Amino acid sequence: MPREKVILVTATPLNNTIDDIFAQLKLFQMPKNSTIPGIPNLEKFFARLKKRFIQLDKNDPEYRQTIKEVSNEIREKILKHVMVRRTRTDVTTYFKNDTDSQGMIFPEMQDPQKIIYQFEGRIEEVFIQTIHLFQDFRYARYIPLLYYVGSKGLTEFEKQQQRNVGGFMKGILIKRLESSFYAFKKSVSRFVTSYEKFISMVENGSVYISKKVNVYDLLDNDDIETLEQYVEAEKAHKYDANDFKDGFLDDLKHDLKVLRKIEAIWRDIEEDPKLDQLEKDLKTNAILKNKKLIIFTESRETGSYLSEKLQSAFPEQIMFFSSHGGQYQKHGDNINCAPTTARDLIKENYDPNNKNQQDNIRILITTDILAEGINLHRANILINYGLPWNPTRVLQRAGRINRLGTTHPNIFIFNFFPTTHADLYLGLEVNITNKIQMFHDILGEDAKYLSEGEVIGSQELFDTLNNKRAYTGEDKEIDSELKYLEILRNIRDEQPELFNKIKQLPKKARSGSRKQKLTADQLVTFFRLGKLKKFYRNQAGQSEEITFFDAANLLECHPETPREKVPNDYYHLLENNKQRFQMDIMTDVDLEKGSGGRSNLGYLENRLKDKAFKNCQKFTEGDEEFLDGLRTMISQGSIAKKIAQNIKKELEKTLEPLEVLSILRKHIRTVETVDNKNNHATTKKEVILSGYQLKE
Repeated sequence: MPREKVILVTATPLNNTIDDIFAQLKLFQMPKNSTIPGIPNLEKFFARLKKRFIQLDKNDPEYRQTIKEVSNEIREKILKHVMVRRTRTDVTTYFKNDTDSQGMIFPEMQDPQKIIYQFEGRIEEVFIQTIHLFQDFRYARYIPLLYYVGSKGLTEFEKQQQRNVGGFMKGILIKRLESSFYAFKKSVSRFVTSYEKFISMVENGSVYISKKVNVYDLLDNDDIETLEQYVEAEKAHKYDANDFKDGFLDDLKHDLKVLRKIEAIWRDIEEDPKLDQLEKDLKTNAILKNKKLIIFTESRETGSYLSEKLQSAFPEQIMFFSSHGGQYQKHGDNINCAPTTARDLIKENYDPNNKNQQDNIRILITTDILAEGINLHRANILINYGLPWNPTRVLQRAGRINRLGTTHPNIFIFNFFPTTHADLYLGLEVNITNKIQMFHDILGEDAKYLSEGEVIGSQELFDTLNNKRAYTGEDKEIDSELKYLEILRNIRDEQPELFNKIKQLPKKARSGSRKQKLTADQLVTFFRLGKLKKFYRNQAGQSEEITFFDAANLLECHPETPREKVPNDYYHLLENNKQRFQMDIMTDVDLEKGSGGRSNLGYLENRLKDKAFKNCQKFTEGDEEFLDGLRTMISQGSIAKKIAQNIKKELEKTLEPLEVLSILRKHIRTVETVDNKNNHATTKKEVILSGYQLKE
């Protein structure tokens, strides 16, 4: 039966770490026996790259330099063999006839605009006081196991889970303060109640703690009340209050005192300058006034609050959507509808491809639940009411309206930023980044729990949100092989004789030319070894590998460029390039040889080699075929780590061969016998062409 061909499509192949790339590669490559030229062992390749980040601080310039170097190695050694990257620039440049014939346009992203809301008077004092109080908050209620000294013992994994929960709950308060005063006060009130109950429990001699909360699953849900219930309720274990450090109860009471202070200073705050600024701009800004638009917020409570407050100013024009469903007005009545019904209404009003087109909603307020998987490009205006802490969200949100097929020529993005009256003497950009930095400083190391993306500084976040390239996904101009394919296509169609001459060029072809801006003469050589292709440049006796695009730029010349005689040192430089090519081949293979990550798979491999098991005469021919296939899968690393771990746990309980076989068959239903070898030793090495450049 022929295998189906599959194309994996993604806008964000890298969200967290290089492990994301590795995980995607494993969907179609054997981790320890890949078909990618020069990289037979992907597991070893990525493990080696990850080691480069050990002991590097993320604020260290060397860390960023390492990111660039590692990214370049992944791109050149891995991605160029398996990934086709098409940017909007590629499409508009090289597929213009196709898009024009179908009437498709890419909208032009305008420079993002700032909406500044200002804290003044009492609000400014309360805000600054709150910042200082947070810096003294210990979050003891949510990290109790870190105070535990009892005899039961805790694994490091359980301790890390507690740190995750603590960082997560810390993040809730900070994000709510940035999101809206209303949502913040709601969260503080719930925290006070939670602390009061927990302290009462400790004082009564018992502590119930959940150890199995998956914080990252909780982050995907925008219902804070439910999140907090999950944290407190899932599979709690009972502990004796005496088995906790003496300072535990003191820290709990300290935190409660801080929370009550915060609750008290916010109790009389009724003003909301952020909401006031939004309403004002919706009424007066020429771009926003009477236009269909989308407002993104990170808090469900903030979204519901905005919807309620704006209804009087914009009656029957607003819909709020969250994981709980939709809220809107119809004929003067407030309507609540289920998520499925609400999504259908949104598609009718915002998706130009929907068959049933309606125009009942002008202002759509939503959480990030609508940041993916839906077309909203009947609108061309997006407002980030809440700061997207994860830079990936910036692109995902904008992607709802910045889409091929829109009828809007322009896309507009608005971002809310806080500032205070006390900072008026500073530049506006400094004001804003100072306020963002406050949030970051409070979070400290826990900022990583706010998002799955790389933690960035205030200035970088500010620059990202206000750089239109961040929203298009094209941070910089990147070379495209389409440029060269188009050149060849034009030669094929317009100069068939020249095209055929190029096809007939013999291997080891060489030529010379003069090149400007060279510090010394150099030789560029193109080598091929099976599917492996590499380019090398030798300048002044120093040979180094270069990219295809580097080689193409160096070899490129005009038809009228005179051909130069190849000097006598050509063969010496060529031999240097050959030696470097051979050395790199051996280095690539040597680096990737070995098993890597052998703890569980190594155990399975040893059990299959065990004499009692290997010489068992009770196995059928089908059993032997299964075991041979299993050995191949182990050598290729194609068994998932979790499955290998589970098999190991069960195998440790028995030595009986048939029981071992039964356990293996239970977890491994089918085996693979594909054995793709990357044997450079038996493949012919070829010099395809060389170009000698003389400095002018």
